[in-house]
Amino acid sequence: MIRIAAVGDVHLGEDARGRLRPALEHVGDHADVLLLAGDLTRHGSMDEAQVVADEFTGLDVPVVGVLGNHDHHSDNGEKMTALLEEHGIRMLEGAGITLDIGGRRLGVAGAKGFGGGFAGKCASAFGEREMKDFVGHTIEISGRLHAALDALDADVRVALTHYAPIPETLRGEPPEIYPFLGSYLLGEAIDEAGADLALHGHAHFGCEQGVTPGGVRVRNVAQPIIQHAYSVYCLEPELV
Repeated sequence: MIRIAAVGDVHLGEDARGRLRPALEHVGDHADVLLLAGDLTRHGSMDEAQVVADEFTGLDVPVVGVLGNHDHHSDNGEKMTALLEEHGIRMLEGAGITLDIGGRRLGVAGAKGFGGGFAGKCASAFGEREMKDFVGHTIEISGRLHAALDALDADVRVALTHYAPIPETLRGEPPEIYPFLGSYLLGEAIDEAGADLALHGHAHFGCEQGVTPGGVRVRNVAQPIIQHAYSVYCLEPELV
């Protein structure tokens, strides 16, 4: 069994230093890996990124994450990624990683994702250049997520995003903002490439559980939803 701890939307600021660390010190007693589903900072400053690095570095499990929209607010995405990687936190954007967990291979493919909405009520790449750019960004990121998942050679595969791949885990959010919370294109990428579990954040007032049209379990791990330092999900690799 592979135990996956996950959390998103911790929104750490400089005044939150040390807030999560006590709960993380012995995460290895409960999980084999910790996945971070974006919005690690409040405003994307490098000072906040340093707090994130200090909270999540040196744990007794590998830590893998993606950035969220808050992390990009100050246009420090690349610098933040470099800082976190320097502290041993593997950050993914249209990329994957395979970890050996007790002789079994856990593959994680990660991407921030983006908005656009869901089938029947979604934006399309038509009209003004601004709309084409908006939808085009989601198309590009979804394509990279698909490629990263497809390339994983693993016994268990997990898709990690910040934005939601399905509308079901958004229930509780105002329907008017669904297009800004996720996209069906992310769900299509997950179904087409295949995954055992999909994790996301971003929806603070949504719900935890859902399923893609193709049957992949989806979990919203935004901290306001799970109400803990992390939640743990167990996956059983198929025996060959």
